[in-house]
Amino acid sequence: MAVYSIKELEKLSGIKAHTIRIWEKRYGLIEPHRTNTNIRYYTDDELKKILNVAVLNRHGIKISNIARLSDLELKEEIIRVSVSSSSHNTLVDSLVIALIDMDEYKFEAIIDKSISNSGLKTTLIEVLYPLLDKVGILWQSGDIYPAQEHFATNLIRQKIIAATDRISNTFNPKGKKFLLLLPEGEWHEIALLFAQYLIKEANHEVLYLGQSVPYRDVLATGASKQFDFVVISSTTAQPEFDRLVYLKDLGGAFPDKKILCFSSFLSDKLSELSSNHFHLRYIEDLTNFLDAIS
Repeated sequence: MAVYSIKELEKLSGIKAHTIRIWEKRYGLIEPHRTNTNIRYYTDDELKKILNVAVLNRHGIKISNIARLSDLELKEEIIRVSVSSSSHNTLVDSLVIALIDMDEYKFEAIIDKSISNSGLKTTLIEVLYPLLDKVGILWQSGDIYPAQEHFATNLIRQKIIAATDRISNTFNPKGKKFLLLLPEGEWHEIALLFAQYLIKEANHEVLYLGQSVPYRDVLATGASKQFDFVVISSTTAQPEFDRLVYLKDLGGAFPDKKILCFSSFLSDKLSELSSNHFHLRYIEDLTNFLDAIS
């Protein structure tokens, strides 16, 4: 059974902890459990309830009216709202619930609906990337099992690869060539797959090396292939891997290339990198970069 603090409920639902406490006291919407030392905690049932309440509240239903709904009425109202909603926040919350339940049919149906309504690019940026941020919160706090994390990322991975395969290869005389890879020991490739899709969709060429590429192989590829940009992603904390040293070495090996790096670990290290390095904190940073070189 997963266990959540009230701060984790806040991060996952977008509802302030103070508001959740008021709703608990005034309306009895959810009731926290208590440890032997009287510390409050919540389970999957409370998380799903607060996510559903957040969805209905964002759609203009007063909290006093939501509180009067039975569990069956709440479920029916969520289905009604979800079917008609185009809100990305609603889709993300629904995907979190499908992830917790490991409901593949619901998970795929929500993604397919978003793609049909908004297109894949918008779905990637506004739905799937925010979802992965929430998956990261759940993962770091130990509130999802590895199987649940793999369930979500593998389904998302399949969607991105299938969409990338559907992009027609049209020669672009002004197109650039991007070398994409994960450093050795790095296996989480969702951000890199996002990047591959966006780069190809912008009609540039991609040389995709994939997961856990030894540094010597990167150098060998650089010696035998022409490219303009290197894109790497590093999201896993590895004690033996120094991202800063790796990026400095990469920038030194390819001084005439621009090095783009997806990572949440570099914000306080940027001043130590050379001018040919670019930090991509969000997927929108890459779309802005691609717009700038078009």
